[in-house]
Amino acid sequence: MTDAYRTVAEPATADFVVQGSEFLGHVRPVDSVDAAESFIETVEAEYADATHNVPAYRVRADPEGELLREYSSDDGEPSGSAGKPALNVLEKQELENCAVVVTRYYGGTNLGVGGLVRAYSKAVKDAVDAAGVVEERPHESVSVTVEYDDSGTVRGILESEGYEFEADYDADVSFDVRVPIAEAEPFRDRLRSATSGRVDLD
Repeated sequence: MTDAYRTVAEPATADFVVQGSEFLGHVRPVDSVDAAESFIETVEAEYADATHNVPAYRVRADPEGELLREYSSDDGEPSGSAGKPALNVLEKQELENCAVVVTRYYGGTNLGVGGLVRAYSKAVKDAVDAAGVVEERPHESVSVTVEYDDSGTVRGILESEGYEFEADYDADVSFDVRVPIAEAEPFRDRLRSATSGRVDLD
């Protein structure tokens, strides 16, 4: 699966109050399970005084997206009332590489399982709406090294394709290029052809 996938555009937080309980939905784009878990730990530490911090994520466990890791926890709320509804929102919107944490400050009134399901779902939906949804494609980094004579040709190709890159002018010229996985091989072939094979690719 080198196809495009949907994720959130940027980190965002949305909050609202239901019968005295405050809910804050935090969402962030992530590129690995480690990044998702690190985000969850950061929110838990920042809102350590909250009654609950309910996490959920859907993350591609490999760049091609062959494996999708899904995780959620009720964090002390009644079983199935918090983590699963949060994860369901990500599933229904087909979001990947996305992590959420819903923080709840208990307001003294029990909401019941149905009320909790609605509140946790709304917190994630509102946060996703605030973040915005974008389409991303899996990328890989390609390291390109050429002599100065070929550097203008290579740079021209990178700029015409609109790829993100960093250039380092040393004894040779090195480009660190972010290329969609589906385009990586044709890209390498094009560089070899343009430089008559004088390019070093990693």
